[in-house]
Parts: sequence; C-alpha cells; structure tokens
Amino acid sequence: MNPRKLPSPSRRHTLAMALALATLAGAPLAAHAAFPERSITLVVPTAAGGGNDGMARVVAQKMSQLLGQSVIVENKAGANGAIAAEFVARATPDGHTLLFGYIGTHGMSPALQKLRYDPVTQFEPIGMVCYSPTLMVINPKVPAKTVAEFVALTKASPTSYNYASAGNGTAPHFSAEMFKLESGAQMAHVPYRGSAPAMNDTMANQTQVMFPSLFSASSHVKNGKLRALALAGPKRSSLMPDVPTLEEAGIKGVEITQWYALFAPGKTPKAVVDQLNKALNTALADKDVARRIEEQGAVVDSSTPEALAQTVRQELAKWRGVVQKAQLTAD
Repeated sequence: MNPRKLPSPSRRHTLAMALALATLAGAPLAAHAAFPERSITLVVPTAAGGGNDGMARVVAQKMSQLLGQSVIVENKAGANGAIAAEFVARATPDGHTLLFGYIGTHGMSPALQKLRYDPVTQFEPIGMVCYSPTLMVINPKVPAKTVAEFVALTKASPTSYNYASAGNGTAPHFSAEMFKLESGAQMAHVPYRGSAPAMNDTMANQTQVMFPSLFSASSHVKNGKLRALALAGPKRSSLMPDVPTLEEAGIKGVEITQWYALFAPGKTPKAVVDQLNKALNTALADKDVARRIEEQGAVVDSSTPEALAQTVRQELAKWRGVVQKAQLTAD
C-alpha cells in the first residue's frame, strides 16, 4: 500500500489561509447563533408600578428562562414615552436593548408631533404582546350613571367638567378628544405627566373623567374609587360584563384599543429578531403568563414581526387623521 501523499509546504500554507479566512467569515454567524451573549435590557417608557411596567416584568421573567440570560426591566419615563423610545432607537442593534413600546410611542405621539426618532425606520418590530380596551371612567361623585347622562351634564354646565390625560399625544388624550367630537360633550383637557397622577386626581375629583386602559383602571373600578361608564372597544369585557361599549351607549366611531409590543433598534439582524419573536411568543403561550396579564384587563395577542410592522403603519395613518380632524396640537 502506498503511503498517503502529504500536500507540499506551499499547498499546506494555502490550505491554512483558506481555513483562517473561512473562520473569519463565519464569525458573525457564530455570534448571532450565540445570542444572547449577555443580559438583555427591556426599556419601559413609564414609571415602575404602572400597567406597562407590570406587563413588561411578567414577560421579561419568562423570556429570561427561555433565552438563558437575564432580561432586566429598566424604566425610562418621561415625554410620553419619547425618552425611552429615543434611547432604544440609538442603542446598538444587537438585540440586547429592547423597547416595551405601545400605542403612544409608535402611533399617537408620532402622529401628533415631530419627535427625535422615527417609529418606522429606527425600529425592528419583534412582536405584539397584548392589548387592552380603553375604559371611560368618572369620579363617583359625578351624578351620572350612563354616558348619555354625563354628556347632558357637560352640556348643561360646560365649565364644570375636566378630563385628565397622561399627557398630550397619549391614548387618554386622543380618546377623550374623539369622544368630544362624536358626542358633543363639553369638557376641558388637563394633561398630566403619566397615567398614575391623572388617575389619582380623577379619583380625588380634581378632574371628573378619564379614558385609561382597562388594564390600569380595573382595580380602581372594583374598589369603588372610579365609576366605569363604557368601554371604547368592539365588545364588552368579561371582566366587566355589565359595562356597555360606547357604541351600545349611543356613541359611534370611538373605538380605541391600547396595544403593547416589543421593538428592537433598527438594523438589528433578522436572525436575532426571529429568535426574540420565538421567545416572546413562547412566553405568551404559557398559561401562567397569559393568566397574569389577562386577569388585569389585557388580552394576550402574539404576532409576527411583519404583522406588527403593518399595525404600526396603520396606526400612524389612523391617528394622523384624528389629529387633523380634531385640530390637535402638542401644546
């Protein structure tokens, strides 16, 4: 048997170079395959203890288990979510910094005013998390049991009723303005820096009405500090089956679903986005995760990155139309 012929020195050098180049060429793929390499920061655009924060922590806890790395929630409240959104938009696009975005950061606020981030071009959608219908609530001292009675009160005394919002360009702001357009109700806007202080003043009767999410308001309705008049959604909620929709109450055209979703910085690799989407959807499919979200008034609603991208485009177009019709301004 003839001995195996070894390559010549020059041939061995060529093979070594080829192997080295192949290793270098494969380095980015290996890095993507190893994602996540370290802990992931999930930036929440509201203060700790709020509705958004609670949902984010439930999702982060389960995703940590699935990804094998800690998912740490970091609250960056302010400017109706713009501070958090801008921070994530400028972060390194490697999947280790994410945004718990919502209808405010990627729909309403960009429709109302020019921001220092673009909700479409500077983000990679990962997937929808959940949605919650908007709830019309009033202070219990207001002598109205129905929407019609409340509208009549505001018309009879136009300077006596104020509505609270979490700030200009937020869901409570847009909801109230749409309600005024369709119902003819007379009430003034009092913007706050966040949903919690707005709701606190409504419970204290400093303001008389608000349009928060069912998720954030349900506990206050249950303990009697707020009175629910209607849902600004397509159907009644199983959590409050006796509360009618606004359409059932005679007000058509006011349907606001507040949605929540995960976003990565723009240009995050598709392989990383797909891995995060898989982890997110697996987390949302967990019965305990779904229960903890849904028992507070939100409905789990997973999606593909492509479907979320389409939702963002549709929401921007919708709310730009509302801004124009209601002649809203950021001031």
